Amino acid sequence: MDWPLLASLDADERQRVLDRARRRGWARGDVLCNEGDPSDSLHLIASGRLAVRVSTSEGEHATINLLGRGDYFGELSLLEGQAPVRSATIVALEPAETLTLSAAEFRDLRSRHPAANQLLLALLARRVEELSARLLEATYDGLDRRVHRRLAELAELYDDGRGDPVVVPLTQEHLAELVGGTRPSVNQVLQRLVAEGVVELGRGRVVVLDRDWLEDNSG
Repeated sequence: MDWPLLASLDADERQRVLDRARRRGWARGDVLCNEGDPSDSLHLIASGRLAVRVSTSEGEHATINLLGRGDYFGELSLLEGQAPVRSATIVALEPAETLTLSAAEFRDLRSRHPAANQLLLALLARRVEELSARLLEATYDGLDRRVHRRLAELAELYDDGRGDPVVVPLTQEHLAELVGGTRPSVNQVLQRLVAEGVVELGRGRVVVLDRDWLEDNSG
């Protein structure tokens, strides 16, 4: 596949990185890593969808993000002089494959091919951009807009390319966790979207009918 996060490398350099990575398969429900585990490898997601879950102050778990094909996690493992731990638990929501690049392999790659440093810079820069966008969203955007934006992103994540309505197999509780709201308040937003013909609600799922509307109303 074409990895957007490897775009800073030329073709030969990209291939060197991929040649060093180990392909791993995961079944639905598999835990790729646990929050607090030593972080010693970067994972590039080749297929499937993964949930990012963190512990709350009440001792429960909340889903804060979903990852799909082309995404990644574990970039801090590649920093030299660090002994990072996993900041979240990663769980496979369906059969998935990742390409795993260990910190040791990356150090060797950097020593032989200094251009690999561009990969680390690209990974960190992209993560900073994502975190900055989430911070601005949480600070300045109302709940309606956050729900619209997250549903638009989820529709892209679960789009099968057929052009049909997109089924997002998440409960309203999980959607509330993703947008940082309560389930009752998110349900109110969803009911307004149902009235507008933008989504349909089902048991454990949201069907996105009008992605253009969501994108126009999430900016």
